[in-house]
Amino acid sequence: MITKRGQLKDHINFVLAVKDRLWPNIKIEEFLVVYVDTRNSPPNFKSKFIDSDMVTNEPIILGFEGTAHTAGIAIVKGKNIIINKSATYLPTQGGIHPREASEFLSKHFPKLLEQIFHELPFDTQRIDAIAFSQGPGLGPCLRITATIARAISLLIKRPLIGVNHCIAHVELGRMVTPAQDPLVLYVSGGNTQLITYLNGRYRILGETLDVAIGNALDSLGRKIGLPHPGGVHIEQKAKSGQQLLHLPYAIKGMSFSFSGVVTAAYKLISEYSVSDICFSFQEYTYAALAEATERALSCTKKSSLLLTGGVAANMRLQEMMQGVASEQSVKFFVVPKDLAGDNGAMIALAGVNMYKANDFIDVKNSQVIPRWRTDQVEVSWIH
Repeated sequence: MITKRGQLKDHINFVLAVKDRLWPNIKIEEFLVVYVDTRNSPPNFKSKFIDSDMVTNEPIILGFEGTAHTAGIAIVKGKNIIINKSATYLPTQGGIHPREASEFLSKHFPKLLEQIFHELPFDTQRIDAIAFSQGPGLGPCLRITATIARAISLLIKRPLIGVNHCIAHVELGRMVTPAQDPLVLYVSGGNTQLITYLNGRYRILGETLDVAIGNALDSLGRKIGLPHPGGVHIEQKAKSGQQLLHLPYAIKGMSFSFSGVVTAAYKLISEYSVSDICFSFQEYTYAALAEATERALSCTKKSSLLLTGGVAANMRLQEMMQGVASEQSVKFFVVPKDLAGDNGAMIALAGVNMYKANDFIDVKNSQVIPRWRTDQVEVSWIH
């Protein structure tokens, strides 16, 4: 939980804003007791909070995503996404500032939640559990997200599920595509990993040795004067590129490096067109991802490849991964474009699987985990 007095005050003010917007008839004293005095929360949510009349084969999960720039809330029932809403923080200059991003989340979560509850086709008591992105991510953003999830969990007396953000991207792919036991290439602004499931955990076969591919795209975009997020604009500029420029190609086994490629590409800005730089940057970095993926497929003998994460929306990357899959005679799947980036639906869908496995956490043990690796999570829902 929150330990610093200033942080506690900020978060209580945030929770009160949610209360005033959604539950104006509840006394402030009662609401604060529910939120602050978590020492008296039930030690076992599994037995106390689940009403046997509410449990169905298709649980209804309310999911909150808030690890960095996106405030996302969704309601799902089983694999069906009922409502999925989000708001994204776009910095006016530079990259994402954690404090500004957290303030954005605190402003937009109450609005999104009000919209969700207004459009909900059933009573909130039908919700079976609250899932939230517990990590990894930016600490201030994670704390805002956890705060609202805890408050609602206690208020409507439903269990809390702490979801690993990276695994949520994987579970999303497994639930909205036919992929069941794939090799996963997870590409986003904060992570780039080759993942496979083995013996109760998702194992990382290879990963970035410095910055994620999404971060590299955004960094190059800023350096050459493109709007944020850079990846979208680089993809558009690259379509008109004609000349493949020489850039570093950094790959070690099934891991890769991108920061040096960003620096080298930026140094070419005075000699070559932005289109050629963007085209070359995509070709070199995506080729490294393709080579590592091909090695991982040869190593694991998986029969399918899943591309997920925000950068999965890039059509050139999809084209390269389709080529890898074809050469290796495996099936290729990619998450839908509207679900590739961070969103509440992926947290809620992961929450469905965790709910069925009784994988809950007590509010008093729901501290956020900013550096929570994919391979540190015990995957209780796959057998």
